Amino acid sequence: MQIEGDFHRDGAVCVRQAFGRVHVALAEAAIEANLAALSPRAKRASATDDGAFIEDFCNWDAIPTMERFIRESPAAEIAGELTGSDTIRLYHDHLLVKEPGTAQRTPWHQDQPYYNVDGRQNASLWFPVDPVDRSTTLEFIAGSHRGPWYLPRTFLDDRAKWFPEGTLAEMPDFAADPDRWPVIGWAPEPGDAVFFNMLAVHGSGGVSGTHRRRVLSIRFLGDDMVHAPRPWTTSPPFPGLESEIPAGAPMVHPRFPVVWTRPA
Repeated sequence: MQIEGDFHRDGAVCVRQAFGRVHVALAEAAIEANLAALSPRAKRASATDDGAFIEDFCNWDAIPTMERFIRESPAAEIAGELTGSDTIRLYHDHLLVKEPGTAQRTPWHQDQPYYNVDGRQNASLWFPVDPVDRSTTLEFIAGSHRGPWYLPRTFLDDRAKWFPEGTLAEMPDFAADPDRWPVIGWAPEPGDAVFFNMLAVHGSGGVSGTHRRRVLSIRFLGDDMVHAPRPWTTSPPFPGLESEIPAGAPMVHPRFPVVWTRPA
């Protein structure tokens, strides 16, 4: 399929209207339920004088509508087809809500260096339940999923609190060489979904005007994904997991249930 080719070439793809109204409604209900009862893992990723960018993680087993969305929507099947996997496991859910007036840009970054998994057969779903303008959408550096890994830093104060300084490459100045680093992105409507590889470099603009940008993101693990314990706290954290899954082993654990298998 065309979207599979685009995913492998660019590391990101927009799948138009693959999700019906019932799936949008489930995702919206899950987002609002999560906002009403944020977990201890929640954080504000914007400055205090700048709207509000709220994140939360790993709440699928406490929010029935979120679990229903993960299990009943076509998300896991699409992830399976894009990654060429026979089995898809849930890695984690990720709430991303930018309230009106959040001018701060989400800086360029990769997700996988923040995580405790290795492998290439993975896909993240970015599912907005509100229309998203091109100026505020998630953007990608096409082809960056092929590497290298770049040093992960905190969004607000640019600190290296995961890999030590100097151990990974620094993020390039992509704007200085647009021919080498093409930027891609879309303006999704409810029902559209963006899928991307966890190593694809991405970032997004702020949200102006009076509109919210509510997004439910789901991270999926395909066939070759394995546990990669880190000596630091990952984002999100999975405390105690290193004693339950050996390094280099598949993520076979109740925290990461199988949500799709390829039909025989």
